Amino acid sequence: MAVIHDVMPAFELFQPASISDALTLLNRHGSNAWVMAGGLDSFDWLKDRIKRPSVVIDLSQVQALRGIKEQNGGLEIGAATTLTEVARHLVVRDKFRLLMEAAELVASPQIRHQGTIGGNVSQDTRCWYYRSGWTCYRAGGNICYADTPTAINREHAILDADRCVAVNPSDTAPALVALDAQMVIRSARGERIVNAEDYFIGPAVDITRMTVLAPGELLTAIRIPSTWAGAQFYFEKVRDRNVWDFPLLNVASAIKYSGQTIERIHLVINAAAARPLRLHAVEAAVVGKPRNEQTADLAGRIAVQGAQPLRHNGYKIPLMRNVVKRAIRGGGGGTWTS
Repeated sequence: MAVIHDVMPAFELFQPASISDALTLLNRHGSNAWVMAGGLDSFDWLKDRIKRPSVVIDLSQVQALRGIKEQNGGLEIGAATTLTEVARHLVVRDKFRLLMEAAELVASPQIRHQGTIGGNVSQDTRCWYYRSGWTCYRAGGNICYADTPTAINREHAILDADRCVAVNPSDTAPALVALDAQMVIRSARGERIVNAEDYFIGPAVDITRMTVLAPGELLTAIRIPSTWAGAQFYFEKVRDRNVWDFPLLNVASAIKYSGQTIERIHLVINAAAARPLRLHAVEAAVVGKPRNEQTADLAGRIAVQGAQPLRHNGYKIPLMRNVVKRAIRGGGGGTWTS
């Protein structure tokens, strides 16, 4: 097990004032560079000396990465916009309340004032073996310490595990997937647009990272189309305590009705796998059905098909079934404590 020194390693700090300057630095330093936005996840890694970049690129002075603007009936949110700014924005509240509810449930008010939406969706997993410096698969080793007979794995994956059983810890990620958001990624080579659902990757694709961001690339903005504006939204986060904690599970849904019949739906679960999972089979099963208890029961049963619990996280199966049922029923979302 790694020794925790609680003293940051030496690195060269850059504070670019523009996106182009930041991209120049990323292109120059490649995999040796660490991008820091709000700094909350970064400081954890650095003070524990688990990550030892030679260069840290602090984005706090890049004003072009901050702010929210309306665009074609939707929104474009700068990646360095704080979670508090996102939650308080009037258009987010009026048209895309799902994202507001997700942002409001991240950690504590102090953290939301500092933490950014780009950082929240791009943070690494919170698996304590990995973050304590154990040489697991994700860290380049040949074992998953969380998937051994004596492991503590209460918070780990029940779906889509492939050697690594770590989960995605983001609250805003499932909301953005449900809203059909697009992630704007820039590098010295140009710009590419990635659907939020494809921005997150599991261990079967690349066990060493959780997003498609490659060295030299920067998430600059998140675009939310008008598609789901004003839909019926539901967000629920289940965690041990009302503040600070990462989710044991969270669920986000966006539904449009024709009368009482479900016409369109996006349903996303997170903290069940290494990436937010859009439950396509559930969506297909409930479209055209009425919003009632029978439909909710059907959704819950389908949602947990294929789930494979570990020694200490079997509770996630009934929990996932029930949060999916509540997402179909609708009503007030919010926080639930375990």
